[in-house]
Amino acid sequence: MKKWHYFVAFSLIVVMAFCGIYFSALKHSEDLSVTTVATTNQILSAQQRLKEMGYYYGAVDGIYGEQTRQAVLKFQYDYGIPQTGNIGPRTLEMLGLQNSSSQSSDLYLLAKCIYAEARGESYVGKVAVGAVILNRVEHPSFPNTIAGVIYQPWAFTAVYDGQINLEPNQECYNAAQDALNGWDPTYGCIYYYNPSTATSDWIYSRQVVTTIGSHVFAV
Repeated sequence: MKKWHYFVAFSLIVVMAFCGIYFSALKHSEDLSVTTVATTNQILSAQQRLKEMGYYYGAVDGIYGEQTRQAVLKFQYDYGIPQTGNIGPRTLEMLGLQNSSSQSSDLYLLAKCIYAEARGESYVGKVAVGAVILNRVEHPSFPNTIAGVIYQPWAFTAVYDGQINLEPNQECYNAAQDALNGWDPTYGCIYYYNPSTATSDWIYSRQVVTTIGSHVFAV
């Protein structure tokens, strides 16, 4: 009888050891899958963007370590993306990096926001929205990058309702470029709103500078 007990105990130990090796290998495999979901350039771009947005505080080194992964997870949670921890197409898109190989990811992201926020406005109205974003970049009360301003929590409705993910047309690219070149039809405004849809009482306390199309621009 004792021999049978010893045999059972030995068998359990062998099974537990095998399971430990299996799950360790599986975890290692999963870890490897995380490190290979993005190119080094994509990881570098994502780290820089996450750093600008206040999610990542480590070195921008292209290494997908645990600190980067945690930053990605937090960003995915905040923006309603499945929390995989991977820098996949959806995450890159929400970071404004899907077209990061283009001449300027800032131009692309600015054009996307203009299209999402003002595609029904006149050309001047589109440039004005881009100018407000750039004015915020220079203002001490806002993040100091285009991505930081656009993705600042609750700053733009288009980010949260998904319209930021629409592809901009050429007119919005042109408007973004004009804004980047210094054209500011708002004369330094850092706020704009549509009086027919605005729900914040606070925004009405801001000093109005000009109205362009359906948007009121204020400081």
